[in-house]
Amino acid sequence: MDLRKLKTLIDLVAESGISELEVNEGEDRVRIVNAGSPAPTGQVVYANPAPQVMQAAPVAAIPVAAAPIAETPAETGFVARSPMVGTFYRAPNPESPDFVKVGDSVKVGQTLCIIEAMKLLNEIEAEKEGVIKQILCENGQGVEFDQPLFIIA
Repeated sequence: MDLRKLKTLIDLVAESGISELEVNEGEDRVRIVNAGSPAPTGQVVYANPAPQVMQAAPVAAIPVAAAPIAETPAETGFVARSPMVGTFYRAPNPESPDFVKVGDSVKVGQTLCIIEAMKLLNEIEAEKEGVIKQILCENGQGVEFDQPLFIIA
């Protein structure tokens, strides 16, 4: 893979805010990881695994302007946002209790919800400690990248 194409891919990863990108081209395989990405671990899609691996250096994160929020949340505090596009679920399955409810205290790393993307279930964890003040999504609702999910104060 030529260096111009590699540099273009690195720039795209840095500008888009995604945490990881893997590209396979013939026998070449490149995996670019954005070390500055605050998103929890997500998913990696492999198109055609190849034996050779070339890894690029981590890319510095470039701040990306957040999309305007259609509804301004009534509560103030830390806003937990979706790290991906998918379907929001409050519980691991329909028979189980919700991971969190309004008024629950949460710790850093505690599971808040699941976002299903491409048949993979991704646990979304609390980045801040506090109390759930508001849940901004309905169970089974589609969510977009960077969409507010919870307000933690």
